[in-house]
Amino acid sequence: MNKRALFIDLLRALALLVMIEVHVFNEMLSQSFKSGLFYSTLNFINGLVAPTFLFVSGFVFVLSLQKGADELRSFGIKFWKKISRIAIIIAGGYSLHTPYFSIEKLIQNWSPVVENQLFIVDILQCIGAGLLLLLFARMIFRNNKSFYNFIIITLILVIALSPYFWKIDFTRFLPIPLASYLNPSTGSLFPVFPWFNFLFTGALFSKFYISYRNKEKEERFAVISLLMGIVFFTAGWVSLDLLPSYDIDIIRPHPLFYLERLGAVLFLLGICWFYVNWRKNYHSFMLDVSRESLLIYWFHLQIIYRKFFGGISLTTIYGNKLDIFWTAMMTVAICILMINFAKGWGWLKTNHPPLSKKLVIAFLSICVIVFIINGIFLINV
Repeated sequence: MNKRALFIDLLRALALLVMIEVHVFNEMLSQSFKSGLFYSTLNFINGLVAPTFLFVSGFVFVLSLQKGADELRSFGIKFWKKISRIAIIIAGGYSLHTPYFSIEKLIQNWSPVVENQLFIVDILQCIGAGLLLLLFARMIFRNNKSFYNFIIITLILVIALSPYFWKIDFTRFLPIPLASYLNPSTGSLFPVFPWFNFLFTGALFSKFYISYRNKEKEERFAVISLLMGIVFFTAGWVSLDLLPSYDIDIIRPHPLFYLERLGAVLFLLGICWFYVNWRKNYHSFMLDVSRESLLIYWFHLQIIYRKFFGGISLTTIYGNKLDIFWTAMMTVAICILMINFAKGWGWLKTNHPPLSKKLVIAFLSICVIVFIINGIFLINV
């Protein structure tokens, strides 16, 4: 990524590391500690991870589309690289919710419950769907004005329709694989309504950043992000507080929820810019974490949930059993492991590109083969 956009790398890395903390604390911390001011504050901070990750995904993707639009439209190498990357993101999301890592077991145990679990839309599918929409929009709209107008219109529609779509049972009209993308009625964690709002806001802010960068006024962009963040967060927080009562699961599609979280994301965006600018020649392990974001997201969930330990997982062993200290230690341990894994994989990609590509192809091929033969040879994964 362009050195002048390293603040986005930093913001994404922060979101990823906090995301690890979210999953560890949610699964490992004893219920007796899940109350009081500490946990409610931690819960709010954790709630900023998904909006930040989505915002950064839209921001970075639009940055990457600034050049080579003609090659996209001619279905050149750039197009197929984008498509393959998006396909891996979406496939990674589905792999995390596959109830059986065996096509035979999946068929044998097929039921409405299994179908719902398999097609749960997590943050990776949400990101993949959003990036796919942005990619095809960039190919269709030949000038920047039309492209960004499309982003604005889509953003407005998502914000406006989310409270209504949240209440509709789309399984009455659509098959579950499609209905799961529209709201949480089938168990989806990050349906496109309302979570597209953060991704498309990130895409829109990428336009503003490019404009200020071209004018060599990035600092003004950072200041505006900070000020907008403070205003949006304060307005959203005060307005939500004035509501008689609300449940966080019900309020998520509300525009005020979006406004409050967006304010926090924009504030962090500005802070990251000023920090990177202050550091001048900024280089940190955080950049390695950011650039291997998909790998870290997928791998840390495998460590936490996959049944590697004699048919049981870490959640089975320590689920809701640890105190704050040991939960924090487990978080730190997994973060350190992920950081070193990212650094090692980044080094391999930089110094031995052909080898790294072969390893990716080999790993994906092994996963497909194991998925096919697992039921036959009873491999326990």
